[in-house]
Amino acid sequence: MNKLSFYESSISFHVQAINCYEEQFKHNKIYRSFCDLTNRNPSDCESLVQIPFLPISFFKTHKVLTGTPHCSHIFESSGTRGATSSHHIADIQTYEQSFVHCFELFYGNPKQFAIIGLLPGYLEKPNSSLVFMMRKLIELSDCSDSGFYLDDHQKLHELLKQRENNHKKTFLLGVSFALLDFAEQFPSSLSHTIVMETGGMKGRRKEIVRDELHSQLKCNLGVKEIQSEFGMTELLSQAYAKTGGIFHCPPWMKVFVRHPNNPMGVQENGTGCLNIIDLANKNSCAFIATDDLAKVYEDGSFEVLGRVDTSDIRGCNLMVS
Repeated sequence: MNKLSFYESSISFHVQAINCYEEQFKHNKIYRSFCDLTNRNPSDCESLVQIPFLPISFFKTHKVLTGTPHCSHIFESSGTRGATSSHHIADIQTYEQSFVHCFELFYGNPKQFAIIGLLPGYLEKPNSSLVFMMRKLIELSDCSDSGFYLDDHQKLHELLKQRENNHKKTFLLGVSFALLDFAEQFPSSLSHTIVMETGGMKGRRKEIVRDELHSQLKCNLGVKEIQSEFGMTELLSQAYAKTGGIFHCPPWMKVFVRHPNNPMGVQENGTGCLNIIDLANKNSCAFIATDDLAKVYEDGSFEVLGRVDTSDIRGCNLMVS
């Protein structure tokens, strides 16, 4: 793949993050106001944990942009309570570079798979960042079996069975309730298929913990592992969990934790609210304080434990409503 426009592998993450902090402090009005309110300045920053992380709720109430670029796309979240988040995208190629290169790092060339999404089609939800990503990966797979399957479970079952019989690799990503519906209706034995979930029930089915979700899916679909994708409207990068619900980030993304009652109490590992540096967010804000509760390990991997009680229910499952 071509060189990434937002990340230089020969330069340390620390240096690039500090440079990004300085740039966004100067040219992002919303972020600069937040930094001023928290009395933080790049000139005083010696560690990444000292960088101010913008609360994710700002994407609901403000147009978060660095500079004054023309925006080619606006990605919107699927929240349930009032306002949704909007991420204004100045350069859609940055997003494409990020998710394609990340997929290649974790899974290799998309051409080796049929890529299938148990998600709405792109034309139905044109402002979904997840659907945009899947649409592009489907295109890059260059496989006639690739595509979106939302309601036609019988057709999907026949396709997966045919590909399994022919020992062909398949990458199946879906929202949790849709995967459960399919797995219950069509129990299978998928030895050549990667099954990945990307969220909870969000009111479509009774909420269950991740371990129970994965256990049911593994039993009904006959796979050793259920993999997971971590992404959100406000980010241009994803983390993937291949086993045990432990997510790993691409090199241009790093996670931290903050104390639930102290927004400035940020540390590199431990348990708390999840903060994220996403260098792909060069044109919006690269420093995001999320509403997710997580445990971050010393190697930089992390596990999502839940949500802050006061935060909105949010997730890609609502796109099908």
